[in-house]
Amino acid sequence: METAYLKTPLGVAKIMGDEKGIAVISIADEGEISSIIPVILEEAVNQLNDYFDGKRIDFTFQLNPSGTEFQQKVWKGLLEIPFGKTMSYLELSKKLGDVKAIRAVASANGKNPLWIVVPCHRVIGTDGSLTGYAGGLWRKKWLLEHENPTTQQSLF
Repeated sequence: METAYLKTPLGVAKIMGDEKGIAVISIADEGEISSIIPVILEEAVNQLNDYFDGKRIDFTFQLNPSGTEFQQKVWKGLLEIPFGKTMSYLELSKKLGDVKAIRAVASANGKNPLWIVVPCHRVIGTDGSLTGYAGGLWRKKWLLEHENPTTQQSLF
């Protein structure tokens, strides 16, 4: 498993993967930035840079997260939330076929190993509130604003 550390506007992203795909993307407040990016991780690093530069709304590199069958199902559901849109935990539970699984869905969402790429930041509370985010609510708010910036209307 190869590892690279990438500076982002939200901290240092740790990217881990191999020939089967990217297994982990996580965020930390600080850390050593990689001066050399392993070839196997170059596409993921390039696409993440494009995302932060506002040039990319989806990711096309191979994913290989490790999780239970249920977690994999939830993460696949997250991949279907469009860029710039949000969905509540309740809506996601309904979409996955079991409204009563809301807590399990929220738990799987919180264990998502692929920060940004599997967009768990797009899941909000039923009342529209920013709820639970492993990277901190300030990062969730930043990501949602990055994906759906409000434009200032001219007064004149």
